Amino acid sequence: MIRPKFDLPFSSKWASVVVPSSISSGRNSIARRAEYNNTTLHTVTTQKQPNSFPFYLWFCLATELLRFSMLLCRVSAVSQTLARWGRRSHRGGGLLHRALSFSSSRGVSSGEGSAQLPAEAVPAQGLYRDTVLLPRTEFPMKLTGQKLLDRELQIQKECGFADLYSWQRERKAKKEFCLHDGPPYANGDPHVGHALNKILKDIRNRFEMLRGRQVHYIPGWDCHGLPIELKALGEMGPSDLGPLQIRQKAREFAEGAIARQKAAFQRWGLMADWDQCYYTYDGAYEAAQLRVFQEMHSKGFIYQDYKPVFWSPSSRTALAEAELEYNPEHVSRAIYATFPLSTLPPGIASEGLEGVSVLVWTTQPWTIPANQAVCYMPKAQYSVLKRADNSQLLLVATERTASVAALLGTELDSVATFTGSQLEGGSCKHPTIPDKEVLLLPANHVTMAKGTGLVHTAPAHGMEDYSVASQFKLSVECMVDEDGKFTELAGPELQNLSVMREGTDKVISMLKECGALVKEEQCVHSYPYDWRTKQPVVIRPSKQWFINTASLKDKAKEALQKVRVLPESAKGSLLTMLDRRTYWCISRQRSWGVPIPVFYHRETGEALINKHTVSHIATLFKEKGSDCWWELPVETLLPEAVLKKSKAGPVTDYVRGEDVLDIWFDSGASWAAVLEESDSRADAYVEGKDQIGGWFQSSLLTSVAVKNKAPYKSLVVHGFAVSEKGEKMSKSLGNVVDPDTVINGGKDPTMPAYGADVLRWWVAESNVFSEVQIGPTALNSARDSISKLRNTLKFLLGNLHGFDPRVQAVDPKEMHYIDQYMLHLLREYSIKVTDAYSEFDAGRAIRVLQAFITRDLSSFYFSIIKDRLYCDPEDSLGRRSCQTVLEEILDGVTRSIAPILPHLAEEVYLHAPGHDEEETLFKSGWIKSSSVWRRPGLEEAVEGASAIRDSFLSSIPGKNAAQYDLTIAIEPGLLFELMESLQDEATSTSSQLAELMMVARVSLTSELPRDLPPDALLSHGTFLINLEGGVIREDSAYSIAAVPTSAARCPRCRRYTADSADCLCPRCQTVVSQAH
Repeated sequence: MIRPKFDLPFSSKWASVVVPSSISSGRNSIARRAEYNNTTLHTVTTQKQPNSFPFYLWFCLATELLRFSMLLCRVSAVSQTLARWGRRSHRGGGLLHRALSFSSSRGVSSGEGSAQLPAEAVPAQGLYRDTVLLPRTEFPMKLTGQKLLDRELQIQKECGFADLYSWQRERKAKKEFCLHDGPPYANGDPHVGHALNKILKDIRNRFEMLRGRQVHYIPGWDCHGLPIELKALGEMGPSDLGPLQIRQKAREFAEGAIARQKAAFQRWGLMADWDQCYYTYDGAYEAAQLRVFQEMHSKGFIYQDYKPVFWSPSSRTALAEAELEYNPEHVSRAIYATFPLSTLPPGIASEGLEGVSVLVWTTQPWTIPANQAVCYMPKAQYSVLKRADNSQLLLVATERTASVAALLGTELDSVATFTGSQLEGGSCKHPTIPDKEVLLLPANHVTMAKGTGLVHTAPAHGMEDYSVASQFKLSVECMVDEDGKFTELAGPELQNLSVMREGTDKVISMLKECGALVKEEQCVHSYPYDWRTKQPVVIRPSKQWFINTASLKDKAKEALQKVRVLPESAKGSLLTMLDRRTYWCISRQRSWGVPIPVFYHRETGEALINKHTVSHIATLFKEKGSDCWWELPVETLLPEAVLKKSKAGPVTDYVRGEDVLDIWFDSGASWAAVLEESDSRADAYVEGKDQIGGWFQSSLLTSVAVKNKAPYKSLVVHGFAVSEKGEKMSKSLGNVVDPDTVINGGKDPTMPAYGADVLRWWVAESNVFSEVQIGPTALNSARDSISKLRNTLKFLLGNLHGFDPRVQAVDPKEMHYIDQYMLHLLREYSIKVTDAYSEFDAGRAIRVLQAFITRDLSSFYFSIIKDRLYCDPEDSLGRRSCQTVLEEILDGVTRSIAPILPHLAEEVYLHAPGHDEEETLFKSGWIKSSSVWRRPGLEEAVEGASAIRDSFLSSIPGKNAAQYDLTIAIEPGLLFELMESLQDEATSTSSQLAELMMVARVSLTSELPRDLPPDALLSHGTFLINLEGGVIREDSAYSIAAVPTSAARCPRCRRYTADSADCLCPRCQTVVSQAH
């Protein structure tokens, strides 16, 4: 043997050299470890003896030094790499010393600390920390307070929110999506109801724009009407100012409200051209509205008549049904009164009845003076009843006998019974008007639900009453003026008394004096109120302009059947309201509105209105605005040429009308003023449920009348915003939530600055088809959900540091199976979220998003790929494969949240790789998924492996899967072949199957070995394989044996694949040594 010569720097003292027993690679490492009997450190003790150094000591030393020299060769690459990474030398020794000073402990666990080390030793994980590719990104985990608000405004500016709508209108697109904006009322500050409605619309608009469609969305405002007029006038009465002065004040008030609302809508991130909105007070809009009016008038749908209408004494104007709200707690003074029979009906004259009185019941005693008849149900049974207490004879419906007896507190004996038709021809004396006779008449509106089955009928003050009067030619005299007071027609005792207050008192007193009052009681019932003034209304006849909705009803129903309504239940409500509405009063006795273009003959009062007069006025309105109706002389409004075409007399014979159009007609004609003329049909109208009887219906009726079709293809009906307790918001209750406070924060510490995206998330996450609750709980939940989402996005961005998908992306065919599988799941996710947005169901889109992140990403994919991401070579195929998928996931998730969270989406896009800096997300399209991402067998392979993993994990509850070796036994068949595609070796620590199982080592075999150790954990299961659409089906069984691994934990990657605790695993040795 040739003795090697070593030139070691021995001192004269004893020296101690600490040498690792082995740093090895390859499959023989386990054998070497056994050979050295698991000894980690060897101490070689020497003393300098030049002349008497025993040969055996030289031999021992040579052996150890030979191993030491091998170590130096292996460590040199590591030392150079670590030096390049900037590791400073430890005091008292260089890099080599630190490399040799490994801990002998095997009790070090990842992230939990380390065992006791020599004073000069460094923890292994600290040594390799800089060699691990941990996530790196400047994307902040959290933004709060003013930083959040500043960032949102910065995003809006940098990403061109203000110009986005115009940009997409100018680009070429194959399809257009039109969402017609129902005009909000310009009478106050923005509220959460606005936020709910506008954000819901914006979510759909942004989604459609991302899909490549050209969005048509023009925001608008409903600017006319009594609420604006009243607020503009304040304490002043309308009599203090002329029409033009009132209109000027109302316009200024509306403009201020519009400015405030518009600023809020922009802050919420709504996409629109805010310089091109529509306003119902704009001259061009008013002209389009008059053209609709003229077309409907020429077809006979609009007419003037004298008939009962809902009248608001507090507003001094007629109201339409849509302008009413019903107070269920209204209290009326209901009375039972008698009308003595003066002429017995021929059908009962033979009964020999004398002194019979008809008993009626009403909740509106003030209408008794206007009574013209008493109505009965022809097919019902009626009885003459004798009171036991005073022998009075009363005519009552037989069915109501028991109820009336209980009410009067006396027994009622039946004297005679007959059918209602036998009452025909009878008449009664009016109780308060001497010598006045009222007829007994049949009517279909009589019911037996309440009262006596005999209905007091005042044609001037009831819709059904008026129908009876029309049928039987009864007088319709109005005894009530515009202020809700009795006129002189009611008699001197009642004149000038308010019918709802002292007038009612007086009528009851008069009935009592003449002995006609039988009973008075308090009645709590639903009663119509003026929705603006919150005061009760009355029904009184007035000469008004009407739309004959009865003649449009069938066409409207037919058109509605072709409209998709969400939710479906709302269609029934629409149809019911159409049935209930026989006519629509469209004239109002106010100044702030679009004038009805009619002229009246000075002497006859006959109306002059035709296509010539209306067309001329529409042209003037378009040029000058509707103020010209009061500004210009009649000669200009009604020129000679128009009079000649109308075959009318001289202009001096006419005066202009003073009524304006109902604001529901204003907004109901918006389709004619705003939508494209080629179709005039919007893809969608989206409004609250109060518009079922309002804008939805007025738009339908006007469009059907003019164009024989609905102006919308679909209707989306959402609920109202309410407090967290489900209460209607009210300043008196102190539960009003201001959207400005939600975004910017309030004085109350429970209301921090949430920003616009939290407000948008609240809208999206809510079930908008029911009442939508808002408050601190809902807003905090929305904020927390966004924070969790930011965390996921930060993880994705951090792991894409330095990755450029344009040059480094891996072809799907070359990817790991788990990566290909995630692309498959991403495609499924994109389909689901697209479907949800298409159904106006942003809440479902959020649920799909959260399930994808929680189940498919955080709990599955991210946990599996972290080792590959952090510890594989930076440019390795496996790592680039993973990064390619992460980039696709980041892109897909970011685009899927963009309609809801545009600020966050653009913020992420600013940090994301793979696009030019000036490019914004909203100009780059929707989720880009590919059909090639779905490969036959891919899903079954990964899900089969996942099923096996689930069985394994259930067998080791609470334990670390990474500390086990796994043997998977599957009989030859499809499942075995699928698992072989994930691991082509019999045993592996680095296969795709081992990665999926997240264990130290996987052995794949057809049957479990017989010599399993006693501590082996066994489990079994089956997996159903379904290929080719069910053509290939196989239920495959598998068995699993889990054994605690004998391998050590690698100090770099922390997997249990190292020979010993002081050794790197083979993979990490290669990565560290090749890094230089």
